[in-house]
Amino acid sequence: MDRTPRYIFVTGGVASSLGKGIISSSLAKLLLARGFSVTIQKLDPYINIDPGTLNPYEHGECYVTEDGAETDLDLGHYERFSNVPTSQANNVTTGKIYQSVINKERKGEYLGQTVQVVPHITDEIITSIKTLSEGDKYDFIITEIGGTVGDIESFPFIEAIRQMKWELGKDALTIHLTLVPYLAAAGELKTKPTQHSVKTMLEQGVQPDIIICRTEKHLNEAMRNKIALFCNVEPSSVIESIDAESIYEVPILMHKELLDVEVLRKMEVKSFPEPDLNDWNDFLDKLQNPQKEVNIALVGKYVELKDAYKSICEAFVHAGVSNNVDVKLKMIQSENINNKNVEEKLSNCSGILVAPGFGERGIEGKITAVKYARENKIPFLGICLGMQCAAIEFARNVLNIEDAHTFEIDKNTQNPVIDIMEKQKSLTKIGGTMRLGSYPCQISKGTKAFDIYGSELIHERHRHRYEFNIDYKEQFEEKGMVFSGINPNSELIEIIELPSHPWYVGVQFHPEYKSTVANHHPLFVHFVKAAIEYSK
Repeated sequence: MDRTPRYIFVTGGVASSLGKGIISSSLAKLLLARGFSVTIQKLDPYINIDPGTLNPYEHGECYVTEDGAETDLDLGHYERFSNVPTSQANNVTTGKIYQSVINKERKGEYLGQTVQVVPHITDEIITSIKTLSEGDKYDFIITEIGGTVGDIESFPFIEAIRQMKWELGKDALTIHLTLVPYLAAAGELKTKPTQHSVKTMLEQGVQPDIIICRTEKHLNEAMRNKIALFCNVEPSSVIESIDAESIYEVPILMHKELLDVEVLRKMEVKSFPEPDLNDWNDFLDKLQNPQKEVNIALVGKYVELKDAYKSICEAFVHAGVSNNVDVKLKMIQSENINNKNVEEKLSNCSGILVAPGFGERGIEGKITAVKYARENKIPFLGICLGMQCAAIEFARNVLNIEDAHTFEIDKNTQNPVIDIMEKQKSLTKIGGTMRLGSYPCQISKGTKAFDIYGSELIHERHRHRYEFNIDYKEQFEEKGMVFSGINPNSELIEIIELPSHPWYVGVQFHPEYKSTVANHHPLFVHFVKAAIEYSK
């Protein structure tokens, strides 16, 4: 196939959270399995420049790419499914688009023109979409449009799709994901919401080429024909997406529905091999047939929110498959943990992970959970703020520095064992200014970290402003703490561990971002293995 990229747009209708990201990721996986090169991008209609300043309650987890972009959590799905790294160019918001256009206007680049949504905003959107085609690296560029068709903020994106379909012909295709609800009172599925959703797209000048119907009941042939007739598509272009127990089943379900075949047929790709899904099916088989269960506590302040720790949860799925176990995550609200109830909340867990985060809420509960794990020799993993809580706990209860704290929470502490990074002190803006993206870490031989990674030099992704205060390093070492991972350029502490403990590791970085179906992250794999050993 020639390297003139083909563009696939994925839109959604009727309701949000139907799974556009999973459908996009599944299609990418199927095309990759056929030997094509694929990338995916997300266009988000909100005016924030990126999700970096968004509360997880607003938008779930903020995902970080290798090059330090703070992005939508769907990019995590893209990477986990495809094993292809994403970048700054893979997540574009309305905020970025308007910022770019306004900057150009201020510089006089529009030569006195009246700057308008059409053509200037839509041209900027099209430019952002086509940026990924530079260098002829990809056969397919899949672009997911966030939100729902008909939303006011989505209009410019749909107009950009209309223009690209008009320009590119068969090299552009639109997939519309919609809901076919089941009404229990009537005892039947209803197609009217799908019809109205497609009608809304048609009013904006875009005819969907393929309609994917999210449903909890199977569609019969008559229903597929009805949707095809009223939505102007062929019956073969009506694809069923039935509820699945695991998101990792979706590529297989879409393959059975011939989604990839239909896409290739409509885009007039003449010859293509059968997909190689052997590794994916092996993963799925192990996922669906674990040999045992292991209970692990995830201690955080957003545990009631399903998407706040999405990458961590998925990393545990991968690590469970590696160890042939079903990892049962017990989500524990750190605000509710104290010295009196910590044993009750954590005693039935074989591993304790203290989650990343920002702010004061729930931090004392996290520190209490770390203490319980350390004193009771329960496998412990601390990530980012979780590692910092481990340092605070060790300082307070082992070094007897009672007021030890992080400068983030207590600006008046006399013992900031966690302090703001030097380069962060002069910053006045919070958006996009943290230490972000991939950085090197030098690992000492003979440590648990070296056993886990099997390498002296690794690269992991970061998202933080505060760091372990190097002034306390010697005191920690005298009491048995080992600093097994250090940034070779800045001497930033990256990994801490306790040799006196069966499995106690804290990391300043976010290993969860790099765990994929093809490459299960070793830190989670070894942590789950330690939890299995503890459970025995």
